[in-house]
Amino acid sequence: MEKTPLAFRTHVSIFGNTNAGKSTLFNALIGQDMMIVSKERGTTTDPVTKAMELLPYGPIALTDTAGLSDKSSMGEKRIEKTEKVLDKTDFAIYAAACDEFDDKAYNDMCREFEKRRIPHLLVFTKSDLAGNEAKRADAVYVSDRDKDSIEKLKGVMIERLSKINPDDPTMIGDLLPGGSTVVMVVPIDSEAPKGRIILPQVQFLRDCLDHGIKAVVVRDTELEETLRELNRIDLVVTDSQAFKFVSSVVPQNIPLTSFSMMMAKMKGDLNAFIKGAENIERLKDGSRILMAEACTHNVSHDDIGKVKIPRLLRQYTGKSLEFDYYVHQDFPKNLEDYDLVIHCGGCMINSRSMINRIRFCEEKNIPITNYGVVLAYVNGILERSKSIFAGRLREIESDFAKMNS
Repeated sequence: MEKTPLAFRTHVSIFGNTNAGKSTLFNALIGQDMMIVSKERGTTTDPVTKAMELLPYGPIALTDTAGLSDKSSMGEKRIEKTEKVLDKTDFAIYAAACDEFDDKAYNDMCREFEKRRIPHLLVFTKSDLAGNEAKRADAVYVSDRDKDSIEKLKGVMIERLSKINPDDPTMIGDLLPGGSTVVMVVPIDSEAPKGRIILPQVQFLRDCLDHGIKAVVVRDTELEETLRELNRIDLVVTDSQAFKFVSSVVPQNIPLTSFSMMMAKMKGDLNAFIKGAENIERLKDGSRILMAEACTHNVSHDDIGKVKIPRLLRQYTGKSLEFDYYVHQDFPKNLEDYDLVIHCGGCMINSRSMINRIRFCEEKNIPITNYGVVLAYVNGILERSKSIFAGRLREIESDFAKMNS
């Protein structure tokens, strides 16, 4: 669990006014003096995230944020960064000092939590300074001088987190039964990192192992030989960039999809991405497309986001299209300037971040899709590549309808 990437951890964030004891609480929960603690207001400037194990729940990412009531010259920028943390928060802790509770600030933040559907817990810090007034039943009271109170808080967090995440997310475990055989096609080209395979492929392979699914990993150059050697293949999963070639090689009776579409099913809303791809037909000369990536990486001469997809879309539509590129974990706010958003697989952000990006696009009435879906669409194999998800897509659509009701 110690090496679980942040993107696959439950994100727990601590919010509250300045001098509410957020950093002291953060240090107490992780068991380290990571954050500077001072009586001076505004000590925390930027959000700080630390990976930790909340046993027996599992791996989480705990984030300490700047005070929401910061009135210093840098306060506005600090608060802006704090608000961005909300977009990736799965569970929130609102910290308030027992001797300085701002009821209005708490209620304002509760509205933000509700708007983003973030479950939260009210935690009163500095409980050793509390008077004899009655305690709130909906809150947990802690003090850094009382280790038992911190352990009690962890217990409540485990209970709450177990309710919102009862099952581990899976790419393949809900699609195929144990004992199935999957062929993973991993091209080794100029974009493949030396000495390793990329995170979606690692995650998929581990997911197969966790669910008792046999995985055979091959390069695209050995695919035909592998297909001849294996008696039974239940699914072929390929890197999106090799979609067209792999589809021409794999017999039609064998299901085929991509790692990117698997990641979208697990983390976001694959239905939204499929519907978004249909808007490719509506693109015109001068249409603007936002290529959004959640991480930075070295750009090669044949980069999928900056070169391959723009080239394929121009060829497919015959239109003069304009592309802008956004490489960051924050999502741009000027979506009204675009006709389509094409997102990367999202392996470096958590599910909450991806879902919030999809919702933000929907609020702005801007279609969004992703790399794998686009490549399947323009190569004429989207129907084939989404067939493995048929049952799950109906379930996901139902789940999102309930969430949005």
